[in-house]
Parts: sequence; structure tokens; C-alpha cells
Amino acid sequence: MTHYDIFNGDADGICALQQLRLNEPKDAVRITGLKRDIDLLKRVEVEFGDEIVVLDVSFDKNREAVDKALKAGAHIFYSDHHFSGDLIKHKNLDLYIDLAPNTCTSLIINKYLNGAQAHWAVVGAFGDNFDVVAADLGGALGLNNAELEEYQQLGVCLNYNGYGFELEDLFIHPANLFEAVSPYGNPLDFIRHDACYSELLKQYQVDLALSNGMKPEEEDAKVAIFMLPNESWAKRIVGVMGNDLAKEYPDRAHALLVDMGDENYRVSVRAPYNNKSGADDLCRKFEGGGGRKAAAGVNRLPMKNLEMFYREMKQSF
Repeated sequence: MTHYDIFNGDADGICALQQLRLNEPKDAVRITGLKRDIDLLKRVEVEFGDEIVVLDVSFDKNREAVDKALKAGAHIFYSDHHFSGDLIKHKNLDLYIDLAPNTCTSLIINKYLNGAQAHWAVVGAFGDNFDVVAADLGGALGLNNAELEEYQQLGVCLNYNGYGFELEDLFIHPANLFEAVSPYGNPLDFIRHDACYSELLKQYQVDLALSNGMKPEEEDAKVAIFMLPNESWAKRIVGVMGNDLAKEYPDRAHALLVDMGDENYRVSVRAPYNNKSGADDLCRKFEGGGGRKAAAGVNRLPMKNLEMFYREMKQSF
């Protein structure tokens, strides 16, 4: 029997798994990747009796692999907050899926564990851009404002590290980032004492400076669209930039399109921060699109479909 931990390579996936493994340490094969590497379960050659944890990746994108694993005799624990499509009922499938617009997988796991590792749920929620929920939970844990700011910065950096077109774009492979995080029950110890975090923070700050001052290609009161160059820094910073714009202009939806260099764009969409709904519906209209209500994307949008995307976005928001 083999244990597998399959998780999104962003802050939410890492912090959800961190909570589970702090609460129940387990020697497991870890499978993760870029933030948009979500059809992860198919990478596993499942055998009878295997125990599989899947965190923060769409059930809809993994349904066939889940069905195949169940038929092979595996037991699956699956937790997520993205569009799920039709779910499967099976005695060996434990589902903890919540599509509410103000939750994330770290918060779902926090509820599942009755708050046993809630500090990492705060980090995960900050990383997924749920600042109000994260701050409320952190305040209930007794964190002061300065500590909340440190948790938020950590969440942002963990999330930032998941963005890229290829693994080579990332500062550190998400599996190695989880390995660095895993010894720390208290996020503040990781923040203040681990060299991995200090180096990640430096790279984030460099990329953030390069994005400052970018102007939208199109904008009105409801929608703004930004075009980013085919550069590694743009591929890394696009998610954080989208989250920052959503908070700076909370009544406006945002799309950030990164030039892929092959007549296609990688698209990130943020619904209005004050009305976190519609991003997933918009992106699913295009091949390779998906996500959640507040934030979604399209993996490869042909340049010839750009005007269609503009039109659909304006109609959506």
C-alpha cells in the first residue's frame, strides 16, 4: 500500500497539506506542480489499498482518474473549492468540497480538523486572496496586526511561487517548497528563520517592482484588461498582480493576459472583489478554461479569439 499526497502547488494547496500532515504525519509520495497543473491524479499508477489525498485541484478535471482509482481499490480523501461538476458517490471516496465564493481548501481543511492547525489555514487563506476571512481567523487566534501582515506576506509569496508556464519559471519546485515548510508548526518560525523564505521574498519583490506602473490595454468602470510580455517575471507575478488589482479596484473585474510567444495568451481573471462571482463561468467558455468563482483562467487563448474574449468578459461583468 502506498500513500499519495496530491496537491496544488500554490499557497492554498501547500497550506492545506501542511495542516493535514502536522495533524497526522505520514510518509507519502507527493505529487504537485505549477498552479495550473490540476489534472494530477492521472500521474498515479494506483494499486489496491492505496491511500490518496487530493487537495485544491478541480474534481471536474480529475473525475475520470478518481473513478479509475476507486475501481482499482484505492481510498481517496478529496478536498477542494473549484468548479466540481458532477460528483461521484463511493464508499471509498471522502469528499470535502465547498464552492462558496469566500472559502478555500485551507479553510475547508481547517474546519475538518476543528482548527487544530489553524495558523496555516490563515496563511493559505491570505495566499488565495481571502484577506477578510484570513484576518478574522487570525484575530481569533490572537495574532496582532504585525503578525497578520507577516502571515499575509508569506501567503502571497507561497502563492506567487506557483505561477509560471514551465517549472523552470518558478523560484522553487512546489514539492521542495512544501518540504521546506513542513517542519514548522508555527508559520512565524518559517518566516523568521528559514533561508528559503527570505530568498523567495527577495525574488517576489524584484518581480513586483517590474510590474509596477503597468497600464490597462482597455478599461471602464466594470472591466480592465492588462497585457503582459513574454517574460519570466511576468509569468511569475501575474497572479499576485491580479489579486492586488482586485483589491485596489474592488468593483471592477480584471483580466491579465500573458503573451506565450506562440500566438496565444495565458489568461488570469479576477471577479470584482466586492462580488466574487463569475470568473469560472467566463473562463469555461474557452477551451482549457476553468477555476473558481472569484478567480479563474484560460491556459491557452489564441490571439485570433482576443476580441471574442473581450466581448464575453464585458458581458459577464
